Amino acid sequence: MTTAISPPVADPLVVGPLVVGVDCGSQSVKVDIFDATGAVVASGREPLSPMSRPRPGMVLHPDDDLWRTICLATRQATAGLGPETTASIVAVGLCPIRCCKAFLDAHGELLEPVMSWMDTRAYEPWLPQHPDLAWVTTGSGYLAHRFTGRFQDSAANNIALQWPINTETWRWSDDDTQIRAFNVNRTQLFELQDPGEIIGPITDEAAAATGLPRTIPVVCTANDKAVEMLGAGPLPAHTALVSLGTYITAMVPGEVNHTNAETFWSNFSCHTGRYLYESNGVRRGMWTLSWFLDLLGPEFAAAAENAGVIREDLLEAEAARTPAGSDGLVTVLDFLAPTDKPFRKGTMLGFDARHTRGHIYRSILEAIALTMKANVDAMITELDTRLDEIVLSGGGSTSALFMQIFASTFGITASRASGPSGASLGAAMCAAAAVGLHADLDAAAQIMSRQRESFVPNADDHALYASLLTNVLADVQATASDQIYSRTYALFG
Repeated sequence: MTTAISPPVADPLVVGPLVVGVDCGSQSVKVDIFDATGAVVASGREPLSPMSRPRPGMVLHPDDDLWRTICLATRQATAGLGPETTASIVAVGLCPIRCCKAFLDAHGELLEPVMSWMDTRAYEPWLPQHPDLAWVTTGSGYLAHRFTGRFQDSAANNIALQWPINTETWRWSDDDTQIRAFNVNRTQLFELQDPGEIIGPITDEAAAATGLPRTIPVVCTANDKAVEMLGAGPLPAHTALVSLGTYITAMVPGEVNHTNAETFWSNFSCHTGRYLYESNGVRRGMWTLSWFLDLLGPEFAAAAENAGVIREDLLEAEAARTPAGSDGLVTVLDFLAPTDKPFRKGTMLGFDARHTRGHIYRSILEAIALTMKANVDAMITELDTRLDEIVLSGGGSTSALFMQIFASTFGITASRASGPSGASLGAAMCAAAAVGLHADLDAAAQIMSRQRESFVPNADDHALYASLLTNVLADVQATASDQIYSRTYALFG
């Protein structure tokens, strides 16, 4: 008896060549597969496990959670693709969260879970006392090793506060005294590469774990904020990018490495030799919104599901009906205290009978915009320049209410990409340029970026926010919060 074999079915999705952008953040992993024009072919999203907090100040990604989640998200993205489409993937760009640390044995295996950027030890010359410690690297270095087996890392994801890097040469310091100050040996540091260089081919093991084709090149990018800046596309002069992530900050590009600035710092760009001037930010910024949504419990989640929307949409509709200024409800965003003022806490003050959950949600949105307005003003003043527009990126930019609040707070146009943007697109741009799909990084950014949608300020709301920032928020922390919390910290930590 002969069994008939059906001929293979042609894959209708083939649109190659394709590139993969991996965006590993603080709360989730996002993997997007793009064609050469920047159009999304497939996506995967997977939440990271809750952080492990064994004691105050210690924050870890449990087990091998970053790699596990990347594998799951990448398999989601490739699951709906036919074999021909999957085979048309030609490169993957890797962009993990910055300021994490990983401690490895000689084979590249984790000796303990990856240290989060929120861990106070990440900014100290701390090393685990483990006899098998052989390598000390960033989260990007560790994940690059998981993908390729190489001990190489992007220079642009090694922050000078944490690593003995020369910010002029983008290489490890030549000063042995500086190396020792970080409590590491040169032999423990990965080889540094410029952003956009190929780390190496994906290993068979990593290809099997992720569902990606064997031997495709893995491309290093930069720190996640720089990659997000790239993913926003070319910005006009006098424009800042506001990154709405777990850590919220604002950036403008520059050519000079300012080492003594007071209100900003010079971060590495995706373009070797260029810099991003980065303002002070908001720690646990978008996390604060997730925290509040979780506080509303399963009943609220069920109500959103029954309405056919996500939780954010249901609450945003309520917040949109709330007047600017949230009827006097004021939020201060110290939900993760800075290391030099560990007593600080998040604050909401001014409650009365008018206030609803919509007021609280809007108050958090307004606090983020107002805090960033103060931070950006300080940076722009020190740089002796001006802003004509802000571009918002990250999950928060999908909120029309948030966009409008930012426009009215800053008093200038606030724009967002009309399609996919952010770190996954920026990582894909790096990958596309590295393998020659585009002439260089600038060409990739120009061709693959999306058109923008703009929001203009409301004059009355702008006047209200300006008064609120000057007459209220400027004094709350200094005259009330710090004095009270420095006392409660002694009682409760």
